Amino acid sequence: MLDFLNNIKYIVQKFSDENFAHEQINGKLKRKIKIMLILRLSDLFKERNDNKMKAILKKELKSYFLSPIGYVVIGIFLLCFSVFFYLTVLSSGSVDLGALYYYTALYGLIIIVPILTMRMFAEERKNGTEQLLLTSPTSMFQVVIGKLMAALCVIIITLLVSFLFYFIVSFFGEPSIFQVLTAILGFILISIASLSVGMFASSLTENQIIAGIITVAFLIISLFVTDISSIFSGFALINFYTSFAQGVISFENMISLILFSILFIGLTIIVMQRRKLVK
Repeated sequence: MLDFLNNIKYIVQKFSDENFAHEQINGKLKRKIKIMLILRLSDLFKERNDNKMKAILKKELKSYFLSPIGYVVIGIFLLCFSVFFYLTVLSSGSVDLGALYYYTALYGLIIIVPILTMRMFAEERKNGTEQLLLTSPTSMFQVVIGKLMAALCVIIITLLVSFLFYFIVSFFGEPSIFQVLTAILGFILISIASLSVGMFASSLTENQIIAGIITVAFLIISLFVTDISSIFSGFALINFYTSFAQGVISFENMISLILFSILFIGLTIIVMQRRKLVK
């Protein structure tokens, strides 16, 4: 707050400087000075907004790693990686790691995402801390993105550890590093999409179990929606990931996952914003 006041004081001093009262300052210089001050104010408010989002991110990360949740999630995820590493690489003698990431995304996210997201908003409501969240000066967009990024950080930590499997295979063959990096890029995108669904489910109820069940149900149903009708192909998340696991960056699939994420992030913000207005 002190930094904010000091910046405002600096801007006021600029306007009150004797040079501004001097008649010889031409219009072009005045415009430049006004632009400079506007940009400074813009940077100031942007910095304050970033700090608010960082505060939310830090709070959520602490909640994951000051409790067993973060470690349990990473442990389960690495167990999934290990099982599929044995089934897709060791047992077949293959150096193709694409299948490892594909099957971990296919089955692992169904287990991991509900654990990470079911408590995001449901716990706030149950513990009575939602009121503080809704009445804080932090925008709902910052709250939602901060919580989403914290959950994503847990998954990214696991993906970084998964590089161990690449180095293990490197002793016996020549796995494609480009395929691994592409698979990880796609994994991050499909993780964001899945987390956004879980976060939306958590915003609908104060019961964490119900939020988890809704998330699991959605992720399982998304595996079979194309069998029902091609109309629902936009909800078949794993289909968008297939090309990434094969080492191919598909911009169409990338955009589809991003738009899917934006949809559910937007729905979460709308739900929480409506609750904020009601409160």
